[in-house]
Amino acid sequence: MAGQAVLALLLLLLAGTVRPGGSAGGGSSSSVAERLCNFICDFSDCSDENQCGYLRSSAVLGTPFTCDFEEGDCGWQDVSTSAYRWVRGRASLATWGTGPHSDHTVGTDLGWFMVTESPPAKTKATAWLRSPVMRETAATCEIRAWYHLSGSGLNLTEQPVLRLAMLYRDEVVGLWQSPERGGEGWHQLVAYPGRITEQFQLIFSLTQPPACKAELALDDIIFSNCGLQEPRQQVCGAEESHCSQGSCLARHRFCDGTDDCGDGSDEDTTQCESFTLCPFEQGFCSWKAEAGQTEWKRNTSLNLGTAYGIPTRDHSNNSRTGFFLHVGSASAAGAGGIAQLTSPTLQATNSCSLVLYCHLHGCATSSLSISYVTGSTTHLVRERTGDLGSCWVRERVDFNVTTNFQVLIEGVVGGTGTVAIDDLILSPGCVQEQAMPVIALPSRAGAGPCTAEEVACDSGDCISAELACDFAETCADGSDEKRCGATTFEVGAGGWHDVSVGRLHWGVQRATEPADTVLTGAFLALQAGEGQMVAAAKARTPLLGPSGPACAMEMSYRIHSGPQGFLAISIMDHTTGTTHLAWQTWGLSATAGGHVRIPLGERPRPFQVELLGLVDLQDSASAAIDNVTFVQCHPDVVPPGATELSCNFERGMCGWYQDQTSDFKWVHSTGQGQGSDHTTGSGYFLAVDPSAQWSRGQQAQLITYRQEPAAAPRCLSFWYRLAGPQIGTLTLKLLLEGAEETVLWTQQGTQGSIWHRGRATLPATGRQQYRVAFEALRDGFLGDMALDDLALTVGPCGAALSCSFEADACGLATSGQGTWLRQSNSTGTIAGPAADHTTGTTTGHYMVVGTGRGSLPAGRAAALTSQPYQPSAPAQCLAFWYQLSTGTPGSLGVFVEQSGVRRKVMGMSAMEGDVWHRSHITVQQDEDWQAIFEVVGAGGDHGYIALDDLHVLDGACPEPASCDFEWDTCGWSSPSDPRLHSFAWGWKSGVPLAKYPSPEQDHTLGTRDGHYVHFDISVLGPGGTTARLESQHLPAAADSCLWFWYHMDIPEHLSGGELRVMLHSASGQRTVWSVAGHQSRGWRGSVVPVQSPSEFQIIFEVTTWRWPMEGTVALDDIVYSTGGGCHSSLEVPVEEKSSSSFVAEVVLGLLLAIIVLALVAAGGWYCLKRRGLPSGMPVESSAPQGFDNITFRDDKVIISPVPKEGDEV
Repeated sequence: MAGQAVLALLLLLLAGTVRPGGSAGGGSSSSVAERLCNFICDFSDCSDENQCGYLRSSAVLGTPFTCDFEEGDCGWQDVSTSAYRWVRGRASLATWGTGPHSDHTVGTDLGWFMVTESPPAKTKATAWLRSPVMRETAATCEIRAWYHLSGSGLNLTEQPVLRLAMLYRDEVVGLWQSPERGGEGWHQLVAYPGRITEQFQLIFSLTQPPACKAELALDDIIFSNCGLQEPRQQVCGAEESHCSQGSCLARHRFCDGTDDCGDGSDEDTTQCESFTLCPFEQGFCSWKAEAGQTEWKRNTSLNLGTAYGIPTRDHSNNSRTGFFLHVGSASAAGAGGIAQLTSPTLQATNSCSLVLYCHLHGCATSSLSISYVTGSTTHLVRERTGDLGSCWVRERVDFNVTTNFQVLIEGVVGGTGTVAIDDLILSPGCVQEQAMPVIALPSRAGAGPCTAEEVACDSGDCISAELACDFAETCADGSDEKRCGATTFEVGAGGWHDVSVGRLHWGVQRATEPADTVLTGAFLALQAGEGQMVAAAKARTPLLGPSGPACAMEMSYRIHSGPQGFLAISIMDHTTGTTHLAWQTWGLSATAGGHVRIPLGERPRPFQVELLGLVDLQDSASAAIDNVTFVQCHPDVVPPGATELSCNFERGMCGWYQDQTSDFKWVHSTGQGQGSDHTTGSGYFLAVDPSAQWSRGQQAQLITYRQEPAAAPRCLSFWYRLAGPQIGTLTLKLLLEGAEETVLWTQQGTQGSIWHRGRATLPATGRQQYRVAFEALRDGFLGDMALDDLALTVGPCGAALSCSFEADACGLATSGQGTWLRQSNSTGTIAGPAADHTTGTTTGHYMVVGTGRGSLPAGRAAALTSQPYQPSAPAQCLAFWYQLSTGTPGSLGVFVEQSGVRRKVMGMSAMEGDVWHRSHITVQQDEDWQAIFEVVGAGGDHGYIALDDLHVLDGACPEPASCDFEWDTCGWSSPSDPRLHSFAWGWKSGVPLAKYPSPEQDHTLGTRDGHYVHFDISVLGPGGTTARLESQHLPAAADSCLWFWYHMDIPEHLSGGELRVMLHSASGQRTVWSVAGHQSRGWRGSVVPVQSPSEFQIIFEVTTWRWPMEGTVALDDIVYSTGGGCHSSLEVPVEEKSSSSFVAEVVLGLLLAIIVLALVAAGGWYCLKRRGLPSGMPVESSAPQGFDNITFRDDKVIISPVPKEGDEV
């Protein structure tokens, strides 16, 4: 009854909004006003169909009469009566986890939707969203929308309920409501308002139970086939007749209870006088409901309430007060019972037809059958099974019977669903027999000895319903798996049942063309249907599952259609309430077909496979499927190669499989503009693109099959790539049977368009089976992730050469009087940095020591010791980030130990501000060595010292903030805080990549093999207007100098951008150099004096004040020198340098020198030109290493000089 109260409140709230007779507000509408918002473009520019709850079209989706909320609210208005209300909003990466992570239209955080906010804490409340006034709709009108429910409380007994209702004729009529359970993610709702002849409004409402705190987003409201046909004179076919307005309509659709013409002429009372209609408004007419435990009952929506599955209105009047017949849920009416409704006895005929409207909703196993009975024999004519949705569906059957008969309508309800019928119409050829001979109805014993929780085998035995269609034969005769969708259609539909509501349906037919090589014999084909909607035909399997990870469906198909036609397979997961598209093919204006394998993957029971198809049968189009099989679907099936975790993906997926429960998936690829594979440079790898169209899932998982217990640890190494200005997170997890998942390795943010090596130790699992999973998370939407060359070896991985502490402590051991703890600010037990360095968030992890006198008394020490590092080069660079609290935090000392001898290499006891600082040490050892970080207490009241992002790389450490970008970014990085609305710079070589435009050669080497940092300006816009590249924190500078080379290529007509150099310190931020956007002039050098009285950062910033933009900016050969200013002996870049080869550069220098000597000028110019290349920096090399593990704020790696194929980043 709560739903009744809600509707009553809504009616009072909106009273007077739409008045009887079709007027809104006061006064009568003009002829122009009557043409507004009627789903017909009456004006040439369709301006009469804007701000109607929809716009005339969606620029993104390409659909007419759509509201995607990208350009505004489309006229939708919040009419809530409390603080709980609807607002227009969009996803925010800064508040990740609250609400959808992207909109539905564009699939990123830039898209808009309507969302509820400020839910009440202690009381039930409803938020109302009302459309503008709309005018009449056709009987074919369909409303589709997408909603996303998230937040705490979704697992409570009482769920939040979303409803769509229609207000007209002073009545609120429900059209749709959300199911009783459903998981997070975007879900589609479909509603059919029916033929509306006057003004109306739509209302979305979300009702929250107390303390639920759920959040609902609404997006992409699409109105299809809602406009009436325009009056026009058509030439009708042999089986058609004219409507009064001139269009043609099939004769069997006249007098069928639906105004198909739109002017009522097909339902004219005089014309339809000879038809026998029973709307059940006054009773059962001449029909008889047979008495029994389960029987048809006459009722109204008003009396039945608003429970899920119950009709929200009748068909005759589209009203809550209209009557219909229904069979209630099995729990209330006797499990699996059959309700019977019989007609009077009718005479033998060949021209009798019955039209009725059925409503099957709320359960996948409910059914309605139409038969005729002669003597004591029942002849089935039509059967509908499954959930058809919250709508009345037209059904029509013809009877050609040579003896007297009765029509028998039987309803069976499964679970908590409802079966209902309305408007039974017998044609004039159905003549009642006056003598009333006795016809014996069949017994309703129905299921025999089996209970409602059981199903019968063909042998008569009963088994649990859960064991039917579970891909394993339980019945002795195997009959429990015979009608589960795997079939050749030679002896029937094989378990497939049609759930279409439109003018197409799926039916079994036989081939008429012997030359057809794809489909032979019988097959399932699209046929003309009896429904009144214009929608794709649907057929579903019974409830299936559970299935194993290798499960797939194979089938043959054929389609002959124009480009609007299609065939598709979707998976309906009843556990999460989601439907995912698994396969689709479009018509190509020619016949296409073949054999296809469709992965279904690991799914709990129950799920269903849904077949969808749409073609124009009047245009001789066709579509069909055949030879359906399910392969490797039992959960215990282990495919060949399931234990092979080492894989280069050249010939498949080895022992890895794709999680099929999300539409965000890994793709087996050779690269589409984002780069080549790691193995050969031209082979295969796995990739995900978070901006891929129609990817709306939050994560893509690559999982191993279940592995036998591991007695000893093993090392999994792999090569990965994270590229793009706003990419998400890649994580490696261990999944133990019956235990929480464990993060073994994680990486976030751009690492450049370069392959990096990662390693993680898989621990021993005792007696537990386990799985390993790579998870790509869509918390960024511009870029790509990739995996290649996975290798599993015996033994642990050894010392981690790169550690962000996000997964674990990387083997570092604590000792001494104090304790180092791995923690995050959000879960930490002691005081520490507000955010870690790696991710720049409160949830990121670091190592920390409390240095207050209660934790670490004065003079006491706490040590953190690494595992042994192997000397893979004559010199190695140890780099790390540290933070000392203000006050008296104590001191941090860094030691290097080799062969038991400890040597102190660095110490610090104070620094400016609570920020992360970077330090590095060059280590020259010829034996294994260890790093020791020792904190000594100073006796302060409180304090801490923290450590993050530890790296060991080959090669001597470079000078701070200087970089030629050949092997890493030398400490330069982009800020991670999404509240800054900023994008990250990329890092790549000059090899052209279509997805990442940039210069075709660097400045350092002058070749396409050289590297630089770059940024594609076209991504700037509403999602962010700046892209920053920041140095590490640098000490105060009195007379320092910054040299760098930049490359800018922006079309002149789009030159609204600017490249700036800024100095940022505690006292503020100031710009010290800038250049406006311009077309390419090659690599250009610049020199900037640097002075700062306090610690500071150097920032390169690309910004724009207009968009859309095009073009690229790149940086190379940055040199930062302290002392001596910009007039020191350091070689200075000249003001301009072309992008030609170095030989041409030398020739130009010689020519300039000759000219200068001829003019008796100083020879200094020649010398200056010869030193144009900043070769004073050490030229260092190594295997491409990239940024640090999870690169974010100030995150960086060290240049390494000696190439090492096995180096890790």
